[in-house]
Amino acid sequence: MQVCEVYETAIAYAVFGDPQPDLADPWYDLRVCAVTPPSGAGPARGFSVRTTHGVEDLVTAGTVIVPSVPDAVVNRGESLPDGFVDALRRAYDAGARMVSLCTGAFALAEAGLLNGRRAAAHWLNTADLARRYPEVEVDDSVLYVDEGRVLTSAGMTAGLDLCLHIVRRDLGAHVANQLARRLVVSGHRPGGQSQFVDLSVPVTDDDSLAPVMDWAARHLDQPLTVDGMARRAGMSTRTFFRRLQAATGMTPLKWLLHQRLAHAQTLLETTDLPVERVSEFSGLGTAANMRRHFTLHVGVTPTDYRQSFGTGPARRNGVADRRA
Repeated sequence: MQVCEVYETAIAYAVFGDPQPDLADPWYDLRVCAVTPPSGAGPARGFSVRTTHGVEDLVTAGTVIVPSVPDAVVNRGESLPDGFVDALRRAYDAGARMVSLCTGAFALAEAGLLNGRRAAAHWLNTADLARRYPEVEVDDSVLYVDEGRVLTSAGMTAGLDLCLHIVRRDLGAHVANQLARRLVVSGHRPGGQSQFVDLSVPVTDDDSLAPVMDWAARHLDQPLTVDGMARRAGMSTRTFFRRLQAATGMTPLKWLLHQRLAHAQTLLETTDLPVERVSEFSGLGTAANMRRHFTLHVGVTPTDYRQSFGTGPARRNGVADRRA
């Protein structure tokens, strides 16, 4: 394994492998599998991982994560082992959720699991992925793509974004946000955020956006405007717009909506406030407006979300099977 492969494997282990009983119990049961468990000395370059689990263990998993494939597969066109590809197909047919990080998308594509689907990968590899697998709709700009039972991400830290997104999907926003704090990363970067940074925006050392973004996140129950946030940041509206979009991949209004929805999710999970009050405290206006945004962006109504992730029996019922 090269350094980048170790990094992405470690991301999956950091999120799913360390029990977090104070956040959710049971946590995920993570097993590291290898096509051929290594024996003897490690490689002259890179790293090796020792494990007692092989590809047959993939078939019984609830979620299969492919962090990467060897560099020779991506850059020299070498084939993946038939047994590994077959195990991926069998796992999917058995109902597993399939996840790839970075070049792991080549394995899901080889298994035919990305045909007719959008997929993400590191932008350095997306052209090759699209050329070799023309039935895959490759998106070379986004951080990750959630297609329901098949999820793919770009490389490096985008893999962490996808793993936290999975925790958010399984256990709710509060748990995902608390785990992100422990990992010292952003609680949630949406999958549609760009992999790229706008280099036309001047780079500064003062992190001048952080105070106003933090202030806005603490005052979501109040009317907030782009002009007002720009004034608070000491910038023109145009400069503020460009810098925030470069930093987050979203327009200021989209960023605000994302913050309001995330706050509403946390309130639904951790309080018994009626939906009308949750909407008010989140700055989403009326309950009807909140329901509309939840249905559009979260995929369920606020009431259904609370039943899945709120405190009490409903929450326990939502964490029954999380093998990975």
